[in-house]
Amino acid sequence: MPGKKDASSSACRWGKRSIRVWEKGDGPDYRSIFFDIQLDTQREGRSCGMCGIVGYIGTRKVVPILIEGLRRLEYRGYDSAGLVYEHGGRLVKYRAAGKLSNLEAEVDENIGVASHTGIGHTRWATHGAPTRDNAHPHSDCTGELVVVHNGIIENYGRLKKELEAKGHRFASQTDTEVLAHLIEEYLDDDLVTAVREALARVEGSYALGVLWAGDPDTLVAARNHSPLVMGVGEDACFIASDVPALLPYTRQVIFLDDRELAVLSRGSYTVMDVDDGAVLDKEVRTIDWNAAMAEKGGFKHFMLKEIYEQPQAILNTVSGRIVPDTGAVELPEIGLDDDAIRSIRRIALVACGTSWHAALVAKYWIEKWAGIPVEVDIASEFRYRRLLLGPDVLTISISQSGETADTLAGIRLAAELGSRVVTICNVVGSTMTREADGVIYTHAGPEIGVASTKAFTSQLAALFLLTLYLGQVRGTMDPATGKALATGLVGVATVIEEELPRMQEQIRVLIEDYYDARDFLFVGRGLNFPIALEGALKLKEISYIHAEGYAAGELKHGPIALIDRDMPVLALVPRDSVYQKTVSNVEEIKARQGRLVLIGTAGDEHLARLTDDVLYLPPVHEELNPLLYTIPAQLLSYEIANRRGCDVDQPRNLAKSVTVE
Repeated sequence: MPGKKDASSSACRWGKRSIRVWEKGDGPDYRSIFFDIQLDTQREGRSCGMCGIVGYIGTRKVVPILIEGLRRLEYRGYDSAGLVYEHGGRLVKYRAAGKLSNLEAEVDENIGVASHTGIGHTRWATHGAPTRDNAHPHSDCTGELVVVHNGIIENYGRLKKELEAKGHRFASQTDTEVLAHLIEEYLDDDLVTAVREALARVEGSYALGVLWAGDPDTLVAARNHSPLVMGVGEDACFIASDVPALLPYTRQVIFLDDRELAVLSRGSYTVMDVDDGAVLDKEVRTIDWNAAMAEKGGFKHFMLKEIYEQPQAILNTVSGRIVPDTGAVELPEIGLDDDAIRSIRRIALVACGTSWHAALVAKYWIEKWAGIPVEVDIASEFRYRRLLLGPDVLTISISQSGETADTLAGIRLAAELGSRVVTICNVVGSTMTREADGVIYTHAGPEIGVASTKAFTSQLAALFLLTLYLGQVRGTMDPATGKALATGLVGVATVIEEELPRMQEQIRVLIEDYYDARDFLFVGRGLNFPIALEGALKLKEISYIHAEGYAAGELKHGPIALIDRDMPVLALVPRDSVYQKTVSNVEEIKARQGRLVLIGTAGDEHLARLTDDVLYLPPVHEELNPLLYTIPAQLLSYEIANRRGCDVDQPRNLAKSVTVE
């Protein structure tokens, strides 16, 4: 057998049609077409692992196909990668931490091996640090069965304990490895039956590829709440987590729906129901996308794609952390026992930029529902004053990357002063998560656009979960209220998903009167004041329009001097506890001929009397307005920047992570 073996080895029911994605101005609008695809493929399954899967079985050499497929999916995950192929009745596995180039170097000498079946994976970590041992594919005890997986197995802890008691040996920290051992437990001589029986035990989301040395002419795939697409050729079949991996080889695809399983061989396939084994008739679709648009899921920019991914990102963040029957929140990874939580006398929230705005929202939540005083610090200023920290102060850092230099320096100083540290972060294994006492992962998946969108709303979701948990443990929130708020958090994701296309279409028309503005003000009160700050930040980041956010009540303390008929003002005016105060501030703007854009609650006719430019949103629980009202602010910034011809995904002078002070 050539090569070296890895040391660890031992919703979519569309009408039949061709799909084409156009750029704006060339045929139908690309947004509406993509949203049709997005809803159909993910309506039933809202949580979605953001890793990249590719698989092939056919007559061509498999390794170049796997490498090229992973290269086209690397935007979905880039902390480790791996592949496995069948050769001479055995499975040969390669894995590497870091970028895909590291895997390519590992497998280089066997790039042309005469193997025709294999699976590959590029990872965005959700369980376990981004190391070689945690990289996919994962094996069973024998090393003869391997699995690649996107998604989150919510009951993996219970399954792992059960399998360990039966003698199974685990080599990684991932939830995925449980699947390999669970399939092994049921495997006799029928791989398909073993996969179906294993999946009957699984709770959570998955897109799977499974290979077994005992049946090397079969590749099994399955999907639940995580996207998976099959490619069909004359003498080959493919699987991938996204269309780009398939484009060099076929445009004929089948989108699997939730709880469907596919059995692939050379040039033929069968799709069946996971639960009852019934064979399903799936229609083959023709994809006509260019590679760049396919990588972005049909969107013109990554930022817009990531705006539309927010409902899933929010639900990924809360998935497995809320007990459905009671609404109780479970955060075992927080690293604090109940006595430690009850002993907290103060919380210090430390963050930069967009994450700082999330912290400002959390201050309102935590003080109201957990009864703990909260200070919010910009990380770049945090350690340049005398910090009054100690064992009774909890320091919470918020960072998408977990590598932000200022925030990292701040939590190190806090730890030196005796404060316990918890980090809210999107990147498993990042420096901040390794150095903290506890962590709450947001599970938003990779965010490619420099301007943060889904990372922000996922941070809000994580901070709201933390608020509920603190109130629950400290007894400051009654169970009925906690359940209502937890239910509302899950529900707001559905509201966002349903409202996104309408919001975008209305905003795309509205911005024609505003895209050439030189300045812009955003105002809000209470929970929506930080959202005004965030909206202004987004606009200045990607459109280069000077924009400022203010607490609406502060207008008369200076900013109102700027108001005239040339000054656009976006005001967030939901029907909440400060509604009358905010309306009064808006009327002051109107009296000075300010150009008003209002975002408020559906049915509020008073707003329509103040301006023609009103965007109405459905009512949600007042505490959750920040998540909902963030979306139109993001869309406004995106549409203005796009209209001005700006580089939306890579605005000038900005980087995704600030890793130097």
